[in-house]
Amino acid sequence: DTHTKNTGPSSLTNLLLLFCISTVILKLIISLSFPRSLFIDVKKDWSDHALWWEKKKTWLLKTHWTLDKYGIQADARLLFTPQHKLLRLQLPNMKHMKVKVNFSDRVFKAVSDICKTFNIRHPEELSLLRKPRDPKKKKKKLEEAEEDDLELEGPLLTPGSGDPGLYSKTMTPTYDSRDGSPLSPTSAWFGDSPLSEGNPSILAVSQPISSPDILVKLYKPQSLLDKAKINQGWLDSSRSLMEQDVKENEVLLLRFKYHSFFDLNPKYDAIRVNQLYEQAKWAILLEEIECTEEEMMMFAALQYHINKLSIMSSDNHMNNSEKEVDEVDAALSDLEITLEGGKTSNTLGDITSIPELADYVKVFKPKKLTLKGYKQYWCTFKDITISCYKSKEEAHGTPAHQMNLRGCEVTPDVNISGQKFNIKLLIPVADGMNEIWLRCDTEKQYAHWMAACRLASKGKTMADSSYSLEVQNILSFLKMQHMNPDPQFIEPITTDINPECLVSPRYLKKYKNKQISARILEAHQNVAQMSLIEAKMRFIQAWQSLPEFGITHFLAKWELIGITYNRLIRMDASTGDAIKTWRFSNMKQWNVNWEIKMVTVEFADEPSLSFICAEVDCKVVHEFIGGYIFLSTRAKDQNESLDEEMFYKLTSGWV
Repeated sequence: DTHTKNTGPSSLTNLLLLFCISTVILKLIISLSFPRSLFIDVKKDWSDHALWWEKKKTWLLKTHWTLDKYGIQADARLLFTPQHKLLRLQLPNMKHMKVKVNFSDRVFKAVSDICKTFNIRHPEELSLLRKPRDPKKKKKKLEEAEEDDLELEGPLLTPGSGDPGLYSKTMTPTYDSRDGSPLSPTSAWFGDSPLSEGNPSILAVSQPISSPDILVKLYKPQSLLDKAKINQGWLDSSRSLMEQDVKENEVLLLRFKYHSFFDLNPKYDAIRVNQLYEQAKWAILLEEIECTEEEMMMFAALQYHINKLSIMSSDNHMNNSEKEVDEVDAALSDLEITLEGGKTSNTLGDITSIPELADYVKVFKPKKLTLKGYKQYWCTFKDITISCYKSKEEAHGTPAHQMNLRGCEVTPDVNISGQKFNIKLLIPVADGMNEIWLRCDTEKQYAHWMAACRLASKGKTMADSSYSLEVQNILSFLKMQHMNPDPQFIEPITTDINPECLVSPRYLKKYKNKQISARILEAHQNVAQMSLIEAKMRFIQAWQSLPEFGITHFLAKWELIGITYNRLIRMDASTGDAIKTWRFSNMKQWNVNWEIKMVTVEFADEPSLSFICAEVDCKVVHEFIGGYIFLSTRAKDQNESLDEEMFYKLTSGWV
């Protein structure tokens, strides 16, 4: 690296300030190359070098500008340095890789190039996060995985043709239909990099956790405030890495930032599906997201099944390959996850009429200092409104209670073994939220009412094409949690099942390892017939069904703010309960007062929401809101590429 020397003000120096950037770079290259050429014939490629103004944290990339136009004075210190530098990335599967990244590109563009290298479609869903610091550890220890880093050399712009955010119907599948394992032709995406040596699809293969010690060493957020602090580390997508003080060889986390997974197609997304599965797996094991005991055993069973099939796949064995390829393709098509849910091949029925629900449902409105329980009503669900009558015969009269569910919070409260199927509703009113609980008698009833409530909260009716899929997903999720073992099918407990690597620490303290192993094997009966790719998709789907899924927490002054793909939530910082919810669909605009770090959101028919960001840059909050708005505009037009400038307009605030 070369620095301009501080020669002090002089007429010559002032004259140099009138030179354009390209002229200055040319003179630097000549001065650096000429002495060497006298002795050896060496030609160095300087095309990647540029000038960096450290004091102002600015790249001088507009080479037609003069130094004076940039505001550079005679005593300025400039760095002549390569734009591409090595970065150590921790992927969602917790593996580290060294990648050459353009430190002068905006982070949004840099992440897009990284995803091209890794063959991950829809890079707009990912971003870079600084490593959270464990407050218990005084000194930052060197990563133990450092010696296992894989180094990816070569340009990032040549992993393959086309935009990774899109795919053609003629695109070659990246998985094997027979067993769900990645196909070797994906090596074409990695060129001559070490990823193509041995196993070319290493990023699409899930590797079992080798030791419970790994879980012990990783940072676990202990409270909602800890989760909120993690989100302080998201990098600004509209600025470059150098502008944000990222150093060469620094460790950054590549993560799915926006929990809105568009067009997730296992046929083409072997790597993307695996990395999503890994991010979900670690979130559950590190207790970043809450789940019940039955759900934990279901996740452990799926993880155990995926581990077994991954090992078999890597050894070139087939599993469950008796299924016809066409049947697998059809099943995978029905598993597609999109912004609002995929569409199955089932007929939609009569689209001229809106389906309705009518049944006896127990209703409970919790109040402080009350001992009253559930009261049974005849409930009808029409459009997005639930009407409660004292009996079926009075259904044509005036309802005793009526609830409009648009914009409400819907939370499941289910215990399979206890036959408890509750739906918790938080319905927005002028002064906050009304809490109503619904109790269903059967799984089938619960699935239909739960699906209807979720759609109604978005302002959609049961006529929406995603309703039947939502019902099936809920029933499938419940079925996987059943514990009805058939002794002849239960596998004997062997040494290959390690519960310490399959469940979170909370349940390890509650039960003995042998008990947990037995329960995992019981739950495994419900998923044992799944292929590898289907098991991963089911794991992701079950993760999405958890009440806390997709909520990103931010600490505001006096309160906690949660942001999801379609709403803002004011939350109780101690319990995480929603106090008030606002839908993005009802939002007119949002503004930021950068001086006092206040975010103000205006709505069409509700009072505006204002909060002051605490311990986090309000730019991060602004970007989450704008980012989700941007993601909601995506469509399945195969010829449409990402509107990068629109992303910056929605997320930058000042661009």
